[in-house]
Amino acid sequence: MPSIINSLRLLADPTRVRLLSLLDQEELSVAEIQEILGMGQSRVSSHLARLKRAGLVRDRRSGKHIYYGVTGESPWIDLREVVRRGAEEISDTRRDTTALQMVIRKRQDTAREYFNLLAGKFGRHYCPGRTWRGLGHLLLGVLPPMDIADLGAGEGTLSQLLARRARHVIAVDNSEKMVEFGRELISKHGFANLEYRLGDIEDPPIDGGTMDLAILSQALHHATHPERALAAAHRILKPGGRIAVLDLLSHHFEEARELYADLWLGFGEAELHGLLETSGFHDIEVAVVARDDENPQFQTLLAMAVKA
Repeated sequence: MPSIINSLRLLADPTRVRLLSLLDQEELSVAEIQEILGMGQSRVSSHLARLKRAGLVRDRRSGKHIYYGVTGESPWIDLREVVRRGAEEISDTRRDTTALQMVIRKRQDTAREYFNLLAGKFGRHYCPGRTWRGLGHLLLGVLPPMDIADLGAGEGTLSQLLARRARHVIAVDNSEKMVEFGRELISKHGFANLEYRLGDIEDPPIDGGTMDLAILSQALHHATHPERALAAAHRILKPGGRIAVLDLLSHHFEEARELYADLWLGFGEAELHGLLETSGFHDIEVAVVARDDENPQFQTLLAMAVKA
């Protein structure tokens, strides 16, 4: 019979308390637990094995997958309240709950999976008039007049598209050459509502509370302190203003640091959600919206949120 004393010894490890707290809410696979806790497969499997031997965790096979959950019997029943209270004392538990919600949403959101498949095939097969450029102009056509900050704008391709409909666009980049090139384009094409400013996305040269929309398109992974960049975006937005972050899902392609000057190898969904929440945003939505077919098969995250 499983020992209460041995079980209590297991609960002295905060990771196992977090794990049991999650499994008390939902059955999860090893891969899902890895995603939520941000841990390697061997470490997760080791914890699960010890909890299973102690009679606190059970497993269930479904097709090719194995799902783990709490046993629902002694000694788990006797220790459930201890785990609940212990989890409340662990700072990572709140982030775990957010990550768990995202994992559950992934299972249920068949429409999202359909979109991922569509994103992978779009453009491969000819269809008259169906282009990303055409869709982009369609979406820009319904964009209301806004003041927009394009943070980490590069040469400003996106800024120039937005300027066709926006009230005012400020493109910020820390590269003198990029800003110089962008200003030449303004002169060449006559954009009266577009300006380029030299500055860092962690402290953009934009007055606080003046923007309706802040965009970080594949720029956040270049920030030395991503949390500061998001806090800066929050600062420049008007109350009710929105932020849009397009970036890479966390990956292990280390060469990106040298090839693309990336400081961060992408961000986890729960991680980006947490960064936005800490920066003061609410109504946060984070989802994977695209997957590259070619190696290293980068995946793209889109996060949207609102300033209170």
